Amino acid sequence: MKKILMIGTGGTIASKQTDAGLKPGLTAEDVLSYIPAVKDVCRVETLQVLNLDSTNMTPAHWKNIVNAIEENYSKYDGFVVCHGTDTLAYTAAALSYMVQNSAKPIVVTGSQKPISKDVTDAKTNLLDSFIYAADDESQNVSIVFDGKVICGTRAKKERAKSYNAFSSINFPYLAVIQDGVILRYIQEVPVRGIPSFYYEMSDRVTLLKLYPGMKPEVLSYLFENYDIVVIESFGVGGMPEALMQTFYAEMEKWKNADKLAVMTTQVVSEGSNMTVYEVGRQIKQDFHMIESYDMTLEATITKLMWLRGMNYSHERLREAFYTEINKDMLYRKK
Repeated sequence: MKKILMIGTGGTIASKQTDAGLKPGLTAEDVLSYIPAVKDVCRVETLQVLNLDSTNMTPAHWKNIVNAIEENYSKYDGFVVCHGTDTLAYTAAALSYMVQNSAKPIVVTGSQKPISKDVTDAKTNLLDSFIYAADDESQNVSIVFDGKVICGTRAKKERAKSYNAFSSINFPYLAVIQDGVILRYIQEVPVRGIPSFYYEMSDRVTLLKLYPGMKPEVLSYLFENYDIVVIESFGVGGMPEALMQTFYAEMEKWKNADKLAVMTTQVVSEGSNMTVYEVGRQIKQDFHMIESYDMTLEATITKLMWLRGMNYSHERLREAFYTEINKDMLYRKK
């Protein structure tokens, strides 16, 4: 029988009702006690590394999770990370870059209702996660939620209250779990070699979400204070005319300072392609801009945090960004 380590980080699944609202209060051991059926699936041990609302999750907390996995990697056959749903997609993406080439599954899960409630999705999500983590074919970082298995770099929370909170963006579900049975849609190539663990995640990456009528001065502030500005544009990606002059001035000003602008899109599905319209084609050409194509925003941000943490130069960072990790990017035109 497989031996799985359950890592507690807090979140709704471990929350208790207080006068101020729901707040994480159950330990990983407490949470596990609500699914006695797990004894028929695998042997489980628990480790509490955090106990916080996932709204408060930061890269420093990701390092704690990665450290727990690395220190225990040789002792267990897989890992289940219990996490709040609000930033779960960011954490799963971050773990995909911070723990690479893992032949052992690292499953991230949570729930929309606390596990202590009479009506909750927590028990099913958690038991399904152990079923998936204990399967011989499971590997790398993934999310198990509402009976679906999502690649760690492809998830987005699209519903605030419903049990089917997460969707897989621009990529099929890896599998579904029905009545305790895993139905795999994608046959994965088995991971070979040893895993790599990374801890440096840069805080010099920021996000600018464009909206009609935005003042150009915001660009100056962001380029002054950050190394990489991810621009979440409209449609397939472009720059509004009102921002263009300032954008060109800032790119020229910082061209020798190892600063980058990266284009992504506010549209969830189908990705960016800056070469389609004049508003994107020109700046793509003039600055050889990186764009995210079919990547999720969560994967784009966390991948850039990881790459900047590696202190890669412009060209090396560009090459590494367009190198697929845990299925994060299918389409790319360097």
